[in-house]
Amino acid sequence: MAHLRTPVIFACIALVLYSEASVSLASSYRTAKATPKPTQEPLFGLYRASDKEYDVSWALLAAIDRYAELTKSKSVRKEVPYYGFGFEPSAWEGIANPLPDDYNPSTIRLFNGIGVDEDGDGLALPWDPADRIGAMARWIDGASQEEDAETAVWNLFQDPVAVERIFAFAHLFNTYGTNMSAHCFPVAKRYNYSVKHSFGAGRSYGGARRHEGVDIFASYGTPVLASCYGYVELKGWNRFGGWRLGIRDANNIYYYYAHLSSYVKGLKQGDLVRPGQVIGYVGSSGYGPPGTSGKFPPHLHFGLYRDFGRHEWAFSPSPLLVSWERMPQKVIYPPKS
Repeated sequence: MAHLRTPVIFACIALVLYSEASVSLASSYRTAKATPKPTQEPLFGLYRASDKEYDVSWALLAAIDRYAELTKSKSVRKEVPYYGFGFEPSAWEGIANPLPDDYNPSTIRLFNGIGVDEDGDGLALPWDPADRIGAMARWIDGASQEEDAETAVWNLFQDPVAVERIFAFAHLFNTYGTNMSAHCFPVAKRYNYSVKHSFGAGRSYGGARRHEGVDIFASYGTPVLASCYGYVELKGWNRFGGWRLGIRDANNIYYYYAHLSSYVKGLKQGDLVRPGQVIGYVGSSGYGPPGTSGKFPPHLHFGLYRDFGRHEWAFSPSPLLVSWERMPQKVIYPPKS
């Protein structure tokens, strides 16, 4: 039975050697919790470095961190104050590891922990960006060899919505890069239009409810434009919104376009769009079964929704619309067939 005691003896020796260092590191970690909220921008170089070392797309690593950050609850944010996804301590250190807060790469490896010393400073720190991103890339690479990347991401989040959005975010990063901050007013401004800022007003069709958007009145056929870099998450009929589209951006904001007369030819669910791209045309569809139209003047209902992973809610688009309306607008029309 002596061979069974070897890991425990080794761990006890390591505990003595690293106890003072662990106390110091834990103190540094508590200090880090009080620093301003971190951003993702400094991490893109690390994603690309891990892409070169492991068979994992930098865009997928960035998308995992982006979604994890956007959907952190307050309790998780206290435990994971750094940007992005955080592994459970037991996974990082090794589930059988008897050492709490173990940052020694040797003992972590001994107990099959995920943690690695990616930057060569002799410590495997779960809050160190290089170590954390390197560990995430290595783990996904290993899991993908046995199954696939989609299953690996599922194992991280255990949520089909998370998996769908993370891969869509990765597609956006791969296509448009890391700077997707541009926006656009949602109708072509060279056409006549008027904006009614009626967010929160009462509505009665289908029961008492509040208006979860802003109405932009315009003539039938006025081009409706994508307001962001995003992907078409939803397309089709809704008895309230008629022919409608839902576009989600890489900040997990959902853009809702309703009462369209038609969609731009060829646009389908899952397609990527960019600001100014024509996605449909103003109409008066809705308030009935598929095909119902003309129960109100033609207009675009434009709504915005935030989703932090637990619930989604509407917020007023008015401040953003006022800002976007002042910006120069470039309309991207569909190619002529």
